[in-house]
Amino acid sequence: ADVTANAASSAANASFAATMEANLDILWLLFGAYLVFFMQAGFALLEAGSVRAKNTKNILLKNVLDACLGGLIWWTIGYPIALGDMGGDSKDNTVQPFFMDRIEGKSNNTYYAMWMFQWAFAAAAATIVSGAVAERCAFSAYLAYTFVLTGFIYPAVVYWGWGSYGFMSAWTTGDEKPDMWVGGTGLIDFAGSGVVHMTGGAAALMGAIILGPRTGRFAPRTGEVQPMPGHSTVLAALGTFILWFGWYGFNPVSTLAFKYMQDAARAAVTTTLSACAGGATTLAIHVALKNPPDVSPALNGILAGLVSITGPCPVVDPWAAVLIGCIGGFVYYGSSRLLLKLKVDDPLDASPVHFFCGIWGVLASGLFARQEFVSGVYGSDKHYGVLMGADGEQLGVQIIGVLVIATWVCSLSGVLFMALKFMKLLRVSAEDEDVGLDSSHHGGDAYNFAASKPIQVA
Repeated sequence: ADVTANAASSAANASFAATMEANLDILWLLFGAYLVFFMQAGFALLEAGSVRAKNTKNILLKNVLDACLGGLIWWTIGYPIALGDMGGDSKDNTVQPFFMDRIEGKSNNTYYAMWMFQWAFAAAAATIVSGAVAERCAFSAYLAYTFVLTGFIYPAVVYWGWGSYGFMSAWTTGDEKPDMWVGGTGLIDFAGSGVVHMTGGAAALMGAIILGPRTGRFAPRTGEVQPMPGHSTVLAALGTFILWFGWYGFNPVSTLAFKYMQDAARAAVTTTLSACAGGATTLAIHVALKNPPDVSPALNGILAGLVSITGPCPVVDPWAAVLIGCIGGFVYYGSSRLLLKLKVDDPLDASPVHFFCGIWGVLASGLFARQEFVSGVYGSDKHYGVLMGADGEQLGVQIIGVLVIATWVCSLSGVLFMALKFMKLLRVSAEDEDVGLDSSHHGGDAYNFAASKPIQVA
């Protein structure tokens, strides 16, 4: 009788422990989803502060709809294409179109929590584009590129890079590899330097190129850059700090399970150090080029460091994170100046921060990934960073990943923006741009300056 009672007690304890572990996994994913979603507030403040006051309502409305429309599109189309049946174990179950509720797999305890977490990522990818085309993009064009990016372009990249049967994915299950497998460990892009940031940044770059610069951004005869500063450094700084805070949901919570806390802690440390190094390095470059110390370069440098470490965050040492952030600062500053030389107007520097630093983040994994960490995170100890003693195969995989993402996103988004331009749906009129999109398209200015004037007493 005692033996039976002990066995029953052990079984009950084991069941309770399994239930608690499952619930903690759900809590962990939901916690990450809330943090990443809070990044939308950061994007809204950063973008609002970085544009002129006459376009504030326009950029804020786009940020609001990135969450609203993005959620509906991600539910109906994006998520099934991206990750399909999280509870399935066959290729047939991974891509089932349209509504999430049609996908079998709800027996998976993290089914709904995973959708929430991935929706927050998709909203972030879509928001990146709005900054690059700010102050002159038509609202209809915004709706079109948001639908295509969230519904088709981004989900395909997620499937390839993170899906169980993606040809670049490091998360394939079992010994069976997908067709056209890239080799190595698969693409080491833990939280999305390539999957999220390169995707959003590449679409942003194509939008900025095809849309053309803001009126007056470059002098007609000399081509000299004309300053168009944003109207609130305060909003931009606050937005950047919110983004930095939200990044702790982006990177550490990408472990996806509560039991991997050591990996999450290491990702949090490397995320912090890379952000610090990126901000300090970019400001140092700015001052070294005989410019006064300014807030904007430091803010974008912080974001450059964060994007650069997003992919390799759990597989590199802290010292490598500092170096990655420093190089990310150089990548950002150099690419920003290059685009200005080429007369590409990106008001938020979205493509330098997200596309070019995203490329660097993907490549950094192939250089600095440590064997011990790659083994612990991905279960493979044969392919890691070339500077850490491995051969060049993993770096080759990372290069392939960069080329695939850049080619896919640039080509499709380029076709989309060119089609919108051909149909004259891409850009607002010169008159509307001069007045400001708030007054011409959204019913009035964001700021009622007249209300703040003292009342004249007769």
